[in-house]
Amino acid sequence: MFLKPKFGDSQPSTTEMLKLFPPPKPKEVILSPSEQIVSVLVPVYVDNSYSYRVPSSLVGGRDAGDGRLQPGQIVRVPLGPRSVLGVVWDDDCNFSDAARLKDVEHVFPDVAFSNSFRRFVDWIASYTLAQRGMVLRMVLRGEEALLPAKPVKALRLTGAPPPRMTKAREQLLDAMQGGLAETKADLIERVGVSGSVIDGLLKSGTLSPCLLPPPPMVEQPDADFAPPKLNDLQEEAAKGIRDAVRKRAFAAQLLDGVTGSGKTEVYFEGVAEAIRAGRQVLVLVPEIALTSAFLDRFAARFGVLPGEWHSGQSQRYRNQIWRAVATGEVQVIVGARSALMLPFRDLGLIVVDEEHDGAYKQEDRVIYNARDMAVVRAHQSGFAVVLASATPSVESRNNADLGRYEHIRLPDRFGGQSMPDIALVDMRADPPEKGNWLSPRLVEAVNQTLEAGEQSLLFLNRRGYAPLTLCRTCGHRFQCPSCSTWLVEHRFRQQLVCHHCGHCEPVPPSCPSCGADDSLVACGPGVERIAEEAAALWPDRHIVILSSDLIPGVQQLRAELELIASGKADIVIGTQLVAKGHNFPAMTLVGVIDADLGLAHGDLRAGEKVFQTLAQVTGRAGRHRGQGRGLLQTYAPDHPVIRALAEADREGFYTYELEQRNRAGMPPFGRLGAVIVSAEDRGAALAYGRVMAQMAPREESVRVLGPAEAPLAVLRGRYRFRLLVATPRAFALSPWLRHWLSLCPKPSGSVRVQIDVDPVSFV
Repeated sequence: MFLKPKFGDSQPSTTEMLKLFPPPKPKEVILSPSEQIVSVLVPVYVDNSYSYRVPSSLVGGRDAGDGRLQPGQIVRVPLGPRSVLGVVWDDDCNFSDAARLKDVEHVFPDVAFSNSFRRFVDWIASYTLAQRGMVLRMVLRGEEALLPAKPVKALRLTGAPPPRMTKAREQLLDAMQGGLAETKADLIERVGVSGSVIDGLLKSGTLSPCLLPPPPMVEQPDADFAPPKLNDLQEEAAKGIRDAVRKRAFAAQLLDGVTGSGKTEVYFEGVAEAIRAGRQVLVLVPEIALTSAFLDRFAARFGVLPGEWHSGQSQRYRNQIWRAVATGEVQVIVGARSALMLPFRDLGLIVVDEEHDGAYKQEDRVIYNARDMAVVRAHQSGFAVVLASATPSVESRNNADLGRYEHIRLPDRFGGQSMPDIALVDMRADPPEKGNWLSPRLVEAVNQTLEAGEQSLLFLNRRGYAPLTLCRTCGHRFQCPSCSTWLVEHRFRQQLVCHHCGHCEPVPPSCPSCGADDSLVACGPGVERIAEEAAALWPDRHIVILSSDLIPGVQQLRAELELIASGKADIVIGTQLVAKGHNFPAMTLVGVIDADLGLAHGDLRAGEKVFQTLAQVTGRAGRHRGQGRGLLQTYAPDHPVIRALAEADREGFYTYELEQRNRAGMPPFGRLGAVIVSAEDRGAALAYGRVMAQMAPREESVRVLGPAEAPLAVLRGRYRFRLLVATPRAFALSPWLRHWLSLCPKPSGSVRVQIDVDPVSFV
């Protein structure tokens, strides 16, 4: 029978309870000399590392040093009910009871993260206010990437010929007289015999199985395979990049060259210098579409293809490439922004091609700009980084003007080709026929180009058939059920699609609101509608549409680009997919359907983006065949951006844009931080946004604007409000934001807070 202790009428204090029921004394644990406690960062939503004990069985047989695990090594550790990969970090080990520590389960010996790479992970987390574990999640792959490739099963000639010979057996044995081992598949393909012939020779002992080392993932490039013939300006530019690579010290260079000036050939000389030194190279491109064309140019220069890293590759391939990069087996990687997070063994050069492109900004989870982080990685590790563009970002151009970046200029096209003549079509004075979108002047220019046997490009940065579909009877508009945006009609697929969340539904035969038949009207043009108009005007011509939603994969895109480059397409109709990086020798005319598209956005970079896009797309014209032309259809011919394009006044545009930014204290002369508060309930999102505004630390130089409803007020069923923080350039924005968040109550319910340091998008 259990007797309750008596305390009178009052409840016992904690001290009294501890006297009656003292806790058991912790068991004293003495670590043996061979045991070790390590700090391990794991790829989950945490900012801190965890302490683990390293059993002697894992380190006793190690060769390096005293056998103890070193920071950077990859391990498998228990985390709750599961096991996860982690990395031994530099953090101090914090533990009060060693007996409660869990053991490291496994050590992967062949791959380790360098000190500079771990500092890079820490820096990104600190700057972007992301959890360190989430940054590590972008870096680590699964265990398949950590295991060495399996040997290849092969066959070799070892025994006497079999008693019974056939013509096929004789043919196979003659082919294998050199004594080299080959796989069964290779023998079948090379000799042309069946698998049963090989199996019979194996059974007789004439052939024996063996194991071969796995083939290399990527062949080693030859820096001197096909050196280019550079003109004087290119050679001077290439020398500057080669010298920077040789110094093995940080150097940031802006390679600023007009379209067709040969920027790729120039920075390839820097790549060649790194290859000669036995160091690794990363070339970042903003889109998969640019990767395929780049691979051909790389192979022509260096004799082999580089390694690739982008979402179009299989998981197995990326696992193999990841390991090959980490071990130093692969020297050159070409990839999208996520390639920046690969654990290179000895990185000696990063090239950021089309450095101005917005695709380098990752907008979810860890929000970062790969262009800026490439400069940080080069600075921390002490090597060269080259930012290349025909239309540099205003930030990079300002850094070059201030001497932070070396400014390397290529003002002329290679081979003496002229820049295209740009002319404006004032749509107020020269409008198209009713129901059409191509002005008479643009139609006539296409006719002239076709008669000359040359290609035309009609550019509109809008996918689908029409951006809005409405009922002319009742005015019903088709809106996304999860976002505050209209559904875009895709007539080729007979679908209405939301380009933000992916929602799609079939185009109905009648209005769902009033039931009227044949009352749905497509408002505004998309590329499909321009293609429909072009097919009616030029029915006997080969028309190609390049839009990401119409091309199922990388291989199809590559085939389409090769068809255009070969001159087999007469008219190309495309979105920004064709705006940059492509070389179409037969293209001499570019017509921009709506040059004003994007200028009206409430975005401080609206003018910059329009200038860059239109300068890039008109730069596709006249790169090989005589004088190219660009026609810009516009309702605002006097707008400073449109005027700068028409007058080919790059310097005037940058001067104007920098003056406007400086006057407003906007980047690059100031700093911005965006805070997006979202929730499933509008009131909850707005209420928390107001609480955040009230809790903002008071600083004389800091302005906090908002909360205001985001331009895209509802996204994927979540209501969104934005706060914008504006500070001087020298202000320590990230620490201030971190302090602000620490003062705010923890979000509850469905409320989420997202931080974007140095925002690019303002939707």
